[in-house]
Amino acid sequence: QVQLVESGGGLVQPGGSLRLSCAASRSIFNLKAMGWYRQAPGKQRELVATINIGGGTNYASFVKGRFTISRDNTKNTVYLQMNSLKPEDTAVYYCNVDRWDSVAYWGQGTQVTVSS
Repeated sequence: QVQLVESGGGLVQPGGSLRLSCAASRSIFNLKAMGWYRQAPGKQRELVATINIGGGTNYASFVKGRFTISRDNTKNTVYLQMNSLKPEDTAVYYCNVDRWDSVAYWGQGTQVTVSS
């Protein structure tokens, strides 16, 4: 199976920035999209941003203008640049791969904490 390894999480002050990375162990067969989801304690996992094989992006309304998703095809890696972070952004962030054949992969998650 494909393994996804996230990195870049940590503790940051409100208004600060972090850059998350997710590296796949190999190229993804039948790749449709890669993206980021997050889950806060007691909350449902929610979509943050996705980028499809053609480069099209989709963002949750609560991160538009603050977060940017990008992909490096040569490295099988997807990134999430997070700016103007707010305490409510605190969550575990998960990398996701979606395939055309409905097979999905998930990373282990990386903790993002926004606090003074």
